[in-house]
Amino acid sequence: MLRILRNSVFGLVFLSTLLGAAPPASAAYPDRPVHWIIGFSAGGPVDIVARLMAQWLTDRFGQQFIVENRTGSGGNIAAAAAIASPPDGYTLLFVAPNNAISTSLYKKLPFDFLRDTVPVASIMQLTNMLVVSNAFPAKTVQEFIDYCKANPGKISFASSGNGTSVHMSAELFKVMSKCDMVHVPYRGSAIAFPDIISNKVQLIFDNLPSAMEQAKGGNVRALGVTSPQRWPSVPDVPAIAETLPGFESVGFYGISAPKGTPADVIETLNKAVNEALKDPKLVARLTETGGIPKPMTPAEFGKLVTDETEKWRKVVEFAGVSVD
Repeated sequence: MLRILRNSVFGLVFLSTLLGAAPPASAAYPDRPVHWIIGFSAGGPVDIVARLMAQWLTDRFGQQFIVENRTGSGGNIAAAAAIASPPDGYTLLFVAPNNAISTSLYKKLPFDFLRDTVPVASIMQLTNMLVVSNAFPAKTVQEFIDYCKANPGKISFASSGNGTSVHMSAELFKVMSKCDMVHVPYRGSAIAFPDIISNKVQLIFDNLPSAMEQAKGGNVRALGVTSPQRWPSVPDVPAIAETLPGFESVGFYGISAPKGTPADVIETLNKAVNEALKDPKLVARLTETGGIPKPMTPAEFGKLVTDETEKWRKVVEFAGVSVD
Protein backbone atom coordinates (compact mmCIF):
# COMPACT_ATOMS: atom_id res chain seq x y z
CA MET A 1 0.00 0.00 0.00
CA LEU A 2 2.84 2.35 0.91
CA ARG A 3 4.56 1.61 -2.41
CA ILE A 4 1.31 2.24 -4.32
CA LEU A 5 0.77 5.51 -2.45
CA ARG A 6 4.39 6.55 -3.07
CA ASN A 7 4.05 5.79 -6.78
CA SER A 8 0.77 7.68 -6.92
CA VAL A 9 2.32 10.68 -5.21
CA PHE A 10 5.26 10.53 -7.64
CA GLY A 11 2.85 10.37 -10.52
CA LEU A 12 0.92 13.37 -9.23
CA VAL A 13 4.14 15.33 -8.71
CA PHE A 14 5.30 14.46 -12.23
CA LEU A 15 1.93 15.43 -13.69
CA SER A 16 1.83 18.67 -11.74
CA THR A 17 5.36 19.43 -12.95
CA LEU A 18 4.22 18.99 -16.53
CA LEU A 19 1.13 21.08 -16.00
CA GLY A 20 3.10 23.69 -14.12
CA ALA A 21 5.81 23.95 -16.74
CA ALA A 22 6.13 27.43 -18.17
CA PRO A 23 3.72 27.64 -21.13
CA PRO A 24 4.58 29.46 -24.33
CA ALA A 25 4.32 33.22 -23.94
CA SER A 26 1.37 33.20 -26.32
CA ALA A 27 -0.64 30.45 -24.57
CA ALA A 28 -2.97 32.86 -22.75
CA TYR A 29 -2.72 35.66 -25.29
CA PRO A 30 -3.54 38.38 -24.58
CA ASP A 31 -3.03 38.49 -20.82
CA ARG A 32 -2.10 42.19 -20.68
CA PRO A 33 -2.79 45.34 -22.75
CA VAL A 34 -1.85 45.33 -26.43
CA HIS A 35 -0.37 48.46 -28.01
CA TRP A 36 -1.48 49.24 -31.55
CA ILE A 37 0.74 51.84 -33.20
CA ILE A 38 -0.67 54.03 -35.98
CA GLY A 39 1.32 56.52 -37.98
CA PHE A 40 -1.19 59.35 -38.23
CA SER A 41 -2.83 61.96 -36.03
CA ALA A 42 -5.87 61.55 -33.82
CA GLY A 43 -9.15 62.30 -35.52
CA GLY A 44 -8.00 61.26 -39.00
CA PRO A 45 -9.42 58.34 -41.01
CA VAL A 46 -6.81 55.81 -39.86
CA ASP A 47 -7.34 56.83 -36.24
CA ILE A 48 -11.13 56.53 -36.52
CA VAL A 49 -11.02 53.01 -37.93
CA ALA A 50 -8.28 51.90 -35.55
CA ARG A 51 -10.26 53.03 -32.52
CA LEU A 52 -13.41 51.28 -33.72
CA MET A 53 -11.52 48.01 -34.15
CA ALA A 54 -9.50 48.46 -30.96
CA GLN A 55 -12.67 48.86 -28.90
CA TRP A 56 -14.16 45.71 -30.44
CA LEU A 57 -10.99 43.73 -29.68
CA THR A 58 -10.88 45.13 -26.15
CA ASP A 59 -14.43 43.91 -25.56
CA ARG A 60 -13.69 40.58 -27.21
CA PHE A 61 -10.54 39.72 -25.23
CA GLY A 62 -11.12 41.59 -21.99
CA GLN A 63 -7.70 43.22 -22.40
CA GLN A 64 -7.25 46.79 -23.59
CA PHE A 65 -6.06 47.40 -27.13
CA ILE A 66 -4.41 50.81 -26.84
CA VAL A 67 -4.13 52.98 -29.95
CA GLU A 68 -0.89 54.96 -30.02
CA ASN A 69 -0.48 57.82 -32.49
CA ARG A 70 3.14 58.20 -33.61
CA THR A 71 3.07 60.66 -36.46
CA GLY A 72 5.66 61.73 -38.98
CA SER A 73 7.62 60.57 -41.99
CA GLY A 74 4.55 59.23 -43.79
CA GLY A 75 3.95 56.63 -41.11
CA ASN A 76 7.54 55.39 -41.08
CA ILE A 77 8.18 56.52 -37.49
CA ALA A 78 5.33 54.27 -36.40
CA ALA A 79 6.56 51.39 -38.55
CA ALA A 80 10.09 51.67 -37.15
CA ALA A 81 8.78 51.69 -33.58
CA ALA A 82 6.65 48.61 -34.17
CA ILE A 83 9.43 46.71 -35.94
CA ALA A 84 11.83 47.46 -33.07
CA SER A 85 9.38 46.08 -30.49
CA PRO A 86 9.52 42.54 -29.05
CA PRO A 87 7.77 40.09 -31.40
CA ASP A 88 5.34 38.85 -28.77
CA GLY A 89 2.02 40.11 -30.10
CA TYR A 90 1.77 42.99 -27.63
CA THR A 91 2.83 45.60 -30.17
CA LEU A 92 0.97 45.77 -33.47
CA LEU A 93 1.11 48.15 -36.44
CA PHE A 94 -1.77 49.65 -38.39
CA VAL A 95 -0.93 48.99 -42.04
CA ALA A 96 -2.12 51.11 -44.96
CA PRO A 97 -0.92 52.04 -48.46
CA ASN A 98 1.77 54.34 -47.01
CA ASN A 99 3.70 51.25 -45.92
CA ALA A 100 3.61 49.84 -49.45
CA ILE A 101 4.51 53.22 -50.98
CA SER A 102 7.38 54.05 -48.61
CA THR A 103 9.37 51.00 -49.71
CA SER A 104 10.18 52.68 -53.02
CA LEU A 105 9.56 56.35 -52.23
CA TYR A 106 11.96 56.63 -49.27
CA LYS A 107 15.58 55.94 -50.16
CA LYS A 108 17.06 55.59 -46.66
CA LEU A 109 14.60 53.64 -44.54
CA PRO A 110 16.19 51.80 -41.59
CA PHE A 111 14.00 48.77 -42.23
CA ASP A 112 12.59 46.60 -45.00
CA PHE A 113 8.86 46.47 -44.40
CA LEU A 114 8.16 43.19 -46.19
CA ARG A 115 11.15 41.51 -44.56
CA ASP A 116 10.74 42.88 -41.04
CA THR A 117 7.00 42.46 -40.50
CA VAL A 118 4.47 39.64 -40.69
CA PRO A 119 0.88 40.09 -41.93
CA VAL A 120 -1.85 39.58 -39.35
CA ALA A 121 -5.23 40.63 -40.74
CA SER A 122 -7.02 42.78 -43.29
CA ILE A 123 -9.66 45.22 -42.06
CA MET A 124 -11.13 46.98 -45.06
CA GLN A 125 -10.64 48.58 -48.45
CA LEU A 126 -11.43 52.20 -49.17
CA THR A 127 -11.03 54.90 -51.75
CA ASN A 128 -9.68 58.42 -51.53
CA MET A 129 -11.75 61.45 -52.40
CA LEU A 130 -10.67 64.68 -54.06
CA VAL A 131 -12.14 67.57 -52.09
CA VAL A 132 -11.48 71.26 -52.60
CA SER A 133 -12.02 74.44 -50.64
CA ASN A 134 -15.47 75.94 -51.10
CA ALA A 135 -13.68 79.07 -52.31
CA PHE A 136 -12.10 77.12 -55.16
CA PRO A 137 -13.91 77.91 -58.44
CA ALA A 138 -14.02 74.39 -59.94
CA LYS A 139 -17.21 72.34 -59.50
CA THR A 140 -16.13 69.28 -61.53
CA VAL A 141 -12.94 67.33 -62.19
CA GLN A 142 -12.73 68.73 -65.72
CA GLU A 143 -13.16 72.29 -64.45
CA PHE A 144 -10.45 71.57 -61.89
CA ILE A 145 -8.03 70.36 -64.58
CA ASP A 146 -8.81 73.36 -66.80
CA TYR A 147 -8.28 75.82 -63.93
CA CYS A 148 -5.07 74.12 -62.87
CA LYS A 149 -3.60 74.27 -66.37
CA ALA A 150 -4.54 77.93 -66.60
CA ASN A 151 -2.81 78.63 -63.26
CA PRO A 152 0.32 76.46 -63.19
CA GLY A 153 2.12 76.34 -59.84
CA LYS A 154 -0.54 78.46 -58.12
CA ILE A 155 -2.53 75.59 -56.63
CA SER A 156 -1.35 73.69 -53.56
CA PHE A 157 -2.51 70.32 -52.31
CA ALA A 158 -2.34 68.98 -48.78
CA SER A 159 -1.45 65.44 -47.76
CA SER A 160 -1.24 63.43 -44.55
CA GLY A 161 2.50 63.11 -45.10
CA ASN A 162 5.08 62.13 -47.71
CA GLY A 163 4.48 58.64 -49.05
CA THR A 164 0.86 58.30 -48.02
CA SER A 165 -1.81 57.30 -50.52
CA VAL A 166 -3.18 60.81 -50.01
CA HIS A 167 0.10 62.20 -51.32
CA MET A 168 0.62 59.69 -54.11
CA SER A 169 -2.95 59.92 -55.39
CA ALA A 170 -2.25 63.60 -56.03
CA GLU A 171 1.13 62.87 -57.63
CA LEU A 172 -0.49 60.36 -59.97
CA PHE A 173 -3.19 62.90 -60.80
CA LYS A 174 -0.53 65.54 -61.51
CA VAL A 175 1.23 63.30 -64.00
CA MET A 176 -1.88 62.01 -65.75
CA SER A 177 -3.64 65.39 -65.95
CA LYS A 178 -0.44 67.40 -66.56
CA CYS A 179 -1.38 69.74 -63.72
CA ASP A 180 1.37 71.67 -61.94
CA MET A 181 0.54 71.74 -58.21
CA VAL A 182 2.59 72.32 -55.04
CA HIS A 183 2.68 69.66 -52.30
CA VAL A 184 2.15 70.72 -48.67
CA PRO A 185 2.58 67.72 -46.32
CA TYR A 186 0.98 67.60 -42.86
CA ARG A 187 1.19 65.14 -39.97
CA GLY A 188 -2.25 63.78 -40.76
CA SER A 189 -5.23 64.97 -42.75
CA ALA A 190 -7.15 66.11 -39.67
CA ILE A 191 -4.47 68.77 -39.16
CA ALA A 192 -4.66 69.80 -42.82
CA PHE A 193 -8.40 70.45 -43.06
CA PRO A 194 -8.47 73.84 -41.29
CA ASP A 195 -6.08 75.17 -43.95
CA ILE A 196 -8.14 73.63 -46.77
CA ILE A 197 -11.37 75.05 -45.36
CA SER A 198 -9.78 78.51 -45.13
CA ASN A 199 -8.33 78.09 -48.67
CA LYS A 200 -4.71 78.44 -47.54
CA VAL A 201 -4.30 75.10 -49.31
CA GLN A 202 -6.80 74.36 -52.03
CA LEU A 203 -7.35 70.59 -52.00
CA ILE A 204 -6.60 67.12 -50.71
CA PHE A 205 -7.03 63.57 -52.03
CA ASP A 206 -7.96 62.31 -48.57
CA ASN A 207 -9.06 58.88 -47.36
CA LEU A 208 -12.80 58.67 -47.76
CA PRO A 209 -13.81 58.57 -44.05
CA SER A 210 -12.60 62.06 -43.16
CA ALA A 211 -13.10 63.56 -46.64
CA MET A 212 -16.71 62.38 -46.69
CA GLU A 213 -17.34 63.76 -43.20
CA GLN A 214 -15.98 67.19 -44.18
CA ALA A 215 -17.91 67.21 -47.47
CA LYS A 216 -21.19 66.17 -45.84
CA GLY A 217 -20.67 68.89 -43.26
CA GLY A 218 -20.42 71.45 -46.05
CA ASN A 219 -16.86 72.42 -45.12
CA VAL A 220 -15.38 71.37 -48.49
CA ARG A 221 -16.63 70.33 -51.93
CA ALA A 222 -16.26 66.77 -53.22
CA LEU A 223 -15.21 66.46 -56.86
CA GLY A 224 -14.38 62.79 -57.35
CA VAL A 225 -13.28 59.46 -55.88
CA THR A 226 -10.04 57.71 -56.81
CA SER A 227 -11.56 54.23 -57.33
CA PRO A 228 -11.99 53.01 -60.92
CA GLN A 229 -15.78 53.22 -60.55
CA ARG A 230 -18.08 55.17 -58.27
CA TRP A 231 -17.84 54.07 -54.64
CA PRO A 232 -20.94 52.40 -53.13
CA SER A 233 -21.25 54.71 -50.12
CA VAL A 234 -21.04 57.92 -52.20
CA PRO A 235 -22.73 57.01 -55.51
CA ASP A 236 -23.42 60.66 -56.38
CA VAL A 237 -19.72 61.50 -56.45
CA PRO A 238 -18.18 60.62 -59.84
CA ALA A 239 -15.02 58.58 -60.23
CA ILE A 240 -12.09 60.71 -61.38
CA ALA A 241 -11.54 58.01 -64.01
CA GLU A 242 -14.77 59.15 -65.70
CA THR A 243 -12.84 62.29 -66.68
CA LEU A 244 -9.29 60.92 -66.54
CA PRO A 245 -9.42 57.37 -67.94
CA GLY A 246 -7.11 54.92 -66.20
CA PHE A 247 -6.79 56.91 -62.98
CA GLU A 248 -7.06 54.60 -59.95
CA SER A 249 -6.00 54.56 -56.30
CA VAL A 250 -7.76 52.15 -53.93
CA GLY A 251 -6.38 51.71 -50.45
CA PHE A 252 -6.45 49.12 -47.69
CA TYR A 253 -6.31 49.02 -43.90
CA GLY A 254 -4.94 46.12 -41.90
CA ILE A 255 -2.65 44.88 -39.15
CA SER A 256 0.94 43.64 -39.17
CA ALA A 257 3.34 42.67 -36.40
CA PRO A 258 7.12 42.47 -35.95
CA LYS A 259 8.78 39.52 -37.66
CA GLY A 260 9.03 36.58 -35.29
CA THR A 261 5.62 37.07 -33.68
CA PRO A 262 4.33 33.58 -32.76
CA ALA A 263 2.09 31.95 -35.34
CA ASP A 264 -0.59 31.14 -32.76
CA VAL A 265 -0.79 34.80 -31.75
CA ILE A 266 -1.24 35.79 -35.38
CA GLU A 267 -3.92 33.12 -35.78
CA THR A 268 -5.72 34.32 -32.64
CA LEU A 269 -5.72 37.94 -33.84
CA ASN A 270 -6.71 37.05 -37.39
CA LYS A 271 -9.62 34.95 -36.18
CA ALA A 272 -10.78 37.77 -33.91
CA VAL A 273 -10.56 40.46 -36.60
CA ASN A 274 -12.40 38.28 -39.11
CA GLU A 275 -15.05 37.65 -36.44
CA ALA A 276 -15.29 41.41 -35.90
CA LEU A 277 -15.88 41.94 -39.60
CA LYS A 278 -19.01 39.79 -39.32
CA ASP A 279 -20.41 41.81 -36.43
CA PRO A 280 -23.34 43.82 -37.86
CA LYS A 281 -22.75 46.74 -35.50
CA LEU A 282 -19.06 47.10 -36.34
CA VAL A 283 -19.68 46.55 -40.05
CA ALA A 284 -22.26 49.33 -39.94
CA ARG A 285 -19.76 51.67 -38.29
CA LEU A 286 -17.06 50.83 -40.84
CA THR A 287 -19.54 51.29 -43.67
CA GLU A 288 -20.40 54.71 -42.26
CA THR A 289 -16.75 55.65 -42.71
CA GLY A 290 -16.99 54.66 -46.37
CA GLY A 291 -14.99 51.44 -46.12
CA ILE A 292 -15.78 47.95 -47.37
CA PRO A 293 -14.85 45.25 -44.81
CA LYS A 294 -12.40 42.71 -46.31
CA PRO A 295 -11.62 39.73 -44.05
CA MET A 296 -8.57 37.73 -45.18
CA THR A 297 -6.18 35.07 -43.93
CA PRO A 298 -2.70 36.28 -42.95
CA ALA A 299 -1.34 34.80 -46.19
CA GLU A 300 -3.95 36.58 -48.30
CA PHE A 301 -3.25 39.89 -46.57
CA GLY A 302 0.48 39.36 -47.02
CA LYS A 303 -0.01 38.87 -50.75
CA LEU A 304 -2.11 42.04 -50.91
CA VAL A 305 0.63 44.08 -49.22
CA THR A 306 3.27 42.58 -51.53
CA ASP A 307 1.17 43.29 -54.63
CA GLU A 308 0.44 46.84 -53.46
CA THR A 309 4.16 47.43 -52.84
CA GLU A 310 4.93 46.52 -56.44
CA LYS A 311 2.00 48.56 -57.79
CA TRP A 312 3.10 51.70 -55.95
CA ARG A 313 6.72 51.17 -56.94
CA LYS A 314 5.60 51.63 -60.54
CA VAL A 315 3.58 54.74 -59.63
CA VAL A 316 6.56 56.25 -57.75
CA GLU A 317 8.77 55.69 -60.78
CA PHE A 318 6.06 56.99 -63.12
CA ALA A 319 5.59 60.15 -61.04
CA GLY A 320 9.35 60.61 -60.62
CA VAL A 321 9.18 61.43 -56.91
CA SER A 322 11.41 60.38 -54.02
CA VAL A 323 12.19 61.29 -50.40
CA ASP A 324 15.65 61.02 -48.87
